Amino acid sequence: MLASITPLGERARGSRWGLTVAFYVASATVAGAAIGALAGALGALAWSGDEGLELRAALLAGALVAGLALDLRGRLPTLRRQVNEDWLREYRGWVYGAGFGGQLGLGVTTIVTTSLVYATLIAAFLSAGVVRGLAVGAAFGLARGATLLVGAWVRQPADLSRLHMGIDRWRLRVRAGTLAAQTTLALALAVGAGA
Repeated sequence: MLASITPLGERARGSRWGLTVAFYVASATVAGAAIGALAGALGALAWSGDEGLELRAALLAGALVAGLALDLRGRLPTLRRQVNEDWLREYRGWVYGAGFGGQLGLGVTTIVTTSLVYATLIAAFLSAGVVRGLAVGAAFGLARGATLLVGAWVRQPADLSRLHMGIDRWRLRVRAGTLAAQTTLALALAVGAGA
């Protein structure tokens, strides 16, 4: 997706990159907010207000640790589905921007590459509130949607090659940073739950 929706690609398809990305980011944010609000509403049925806050923190820490183990083993449960790239040729930019953004903002309707996607939904559930769950989901969707901004400078074919090389060069560093952040968050939650 990062390499498909760039100023170069959008120009070739007769679409405006800024408009496509605006719909993509907005749709990802709204979809994330919606699934987060739903998870928060379901959590509110199980938890009341600040009841069991330490237990909920411990549960989220446990989910992060379990997810970390799955990530390290490469055994993450996921759908084997991507967004339909035929849309790039069949629809206007704002349509596939909104469609792709919405699917990716939900987090679980396409291939899940990190357990943090599931941890986000669990965090929204454990927030035990519609508004809190909405905030968690919206932040997730916004972050997921904003990834397209990485390709904002791709205007020539050589730029696209550099983008691919940069993605490949950063892949292991980003994975290591993500795993370290997940470990740190799990430890902080575990310590906070025990306090």
